[in-house]
Amino acid sequence: MTKPLYILNGPNLNRLGKREPAIYGKTTLAEIEAMCRDEAGAVPVVFRQSNSEAQLIDWIHEAIDEASGIIINPAAFSFTSMAIMDALKMFPGPIIEVHISNIHRREEMYHHSYMSAVATAVIAGLGPGGYRAAIQSILEMLRDETA
Repeated sequence: MTKPLYILNGPNLNRLGKREPAIYGKTTLAEIEAMCRDEAGAVPVVFRQSNSEAQLIDWIHEAIDEASGIIINPAAFSFTSMAIMDALKMFPGPIIEVHISNIHRREEMYHHSYMSAVATAVIAGLGPGGYRAAIQSILEMLRDETA
């Protein structure tokens, strides 16, 4: 596999480790990035975070041509952005939506993610380890595609 995995992170995730540690834990986004790169091994990883919906859409458009798979934690955009959902619809490979917390155990407004309708799989509630599980799963999906 020569194409990288794109791991995209939405708004406020740059504040992980400081933001509501009772919900999101004390692991920083930099620590999650290091964990993802370690888990991916020799597979290249493009790891990005933005608080801008437009920037995330641009990166998804880039991934359509450049990536083998997308792992996305759209954060609050999960529940509001039909535009990100529409961009993800165009991606031809596997997409895994990741949430650090279990969105279904939280307030009602967090229960419906637009991204889940287009994601290949959804991982929620495993904390930062959800990213590790997503990488393992997406790499397996990609191996199965080429087998």
